[in-house]
Amino acid sequence: MIDIDQLVERYTRRSATVGVIGLGYVGLPLAIAFAESGYRVLGFDTDPDKPARLMAGDSYIGAVSSRRLRRVAADGKFVATDDLGRLGETDATMICVPTPLDPRREPDLSFVENSGRALAATLRPGQLVVLESTTYPGTTREVLLPILAATGLEVDRDFFLAYSPEREDPGNVDYTVSSIPKVVGADHPASRRLAMELYRPVVPELVAVSSTAAAEATKLTENIYRAVNIALVNELKMVYAAMGIDVWEVLAAADTKPFGFQRFNPGPGWGGHCIPIDPFYLAWRARREGSSARFVELAGRVNTEMPGWVLDRLGEALAASDRRIDGARILLLGVAYKANVDDARESPAFVLWDRLAAEGAEVAYHDPHIPHLPATRSWPSLHNTASTPLNAETLASADAVVILANHDAIDFDLVAHHAKLILDTRGVYPVQTPRVVRA
Repeated sequence: MIDIDQLVERYTRRSATVGVIGLGYVGLPLAIAFAESGYRVLGFDTDPDKPARLMAGDSYIGAVSSRRLRRVAADGKFVATDDLGRLGETDATMICVPTPLDPRREPDLSFVENSGRALAATLRPGQLVVLESTTYPGTTREVLLPILAATGLEVDRDFFLAYSPEREDPGNVDYTVSSIPKVVGADHPASRRLAMELYRPVVPELVAVSSTAAAEATKLTENIYRAVNIALVNELKMVYAAMGIDVWEVLAAADTKPFGFQRFNPGPGWGGHCIPIDPFYLAWRARREGSSARFVELAGRVNTEMPGWVLDRLGEALAASDRRIDGARILLLGVAYKANVDDARESPAFVLWDRLAAEGAEVAYHDPHIPHLPATRSWPSLHNTASTPLNAETLASADAVVILANHDAIDFDLVAHHAKLILDTRGVYPVQTPRVVRA
């Protein structure tokens, strides 16, 4: 019989070994936060290059400095490995792997399933497993639990299972893993108690919910709220543009109201690892239950159509100068999905680039945070394309410059001085700035 109080004591004293599967934008900051709180952490990633870089003291995630990484590694609190056989050494393991969409825009849970199978191969009594990857309600209970239970061990008696959604705001230094309240859900009381005690030394506040499904739904709700409001302001941008009204002027005025309004800003589409994915996860799950998420699906359509609208605006702006997209040299400014981050996942820049190239444009990009384009499943031919230096010559040689991410590190005064035509999708420049077209 497992002594729950003894396990809780190990978490309280930080004598437990914690595992983190997936050392990306979510997993690595989480692993370092646990190590800094005093836990011994084993970080796992199936890409052998990642553990090798981390053990050499080289962080590839902007939110984790190499200095922080080297400090916890030198203290013996953090070890990275691609050997999943070492999962048996952990007392609690968090799964932080991707949950993308497949080509039919349905959930692809292969990374979660593979992680579950790796854990099952070494699962022993007393271990706690926590899924953190964003997913649809029911995943922990219906997908992960059966994989672990196939070992013959019983949940909440031999091993423990919970769901606690990752919460992060990349590029926002005011909110980190260790400063954001943590939602924790489990379907059994002992699992909930253990998961709460696991996170207690690391986060400022714990929010318990009654089930893994409620915790999974909480994460979807947070991100769908953003997705719907982004779609709203994107649609308003298109509607107001047809009326000759500047949406950024309207938003700035509306934002002076001290109640009943929260500002969201339009852009060229949506991006990141959650916002473009989560609405479709919920819509898929709703259909399985014989329901529908019409409002959510509509927001998804609006946001996915934005790069096409930007392309149309660029075509109109070039035509006003007797130019066409075919043969034009286009410089994209910022391929990250938002300002001041090094994350290009699901960035609308890739969609726009692909469509520009299909229409015969010569496309280059500049992004101070992304010196080379990352590998993507949808656009493999762009992998390792280098960022173009931003200087007067580069700007003057482009037929149009398209602002997609308003990084603080971009010299927009230089851009305004030398670019022939600027398509501004982020509201960087004031209304009626010469050679600037809002999009």
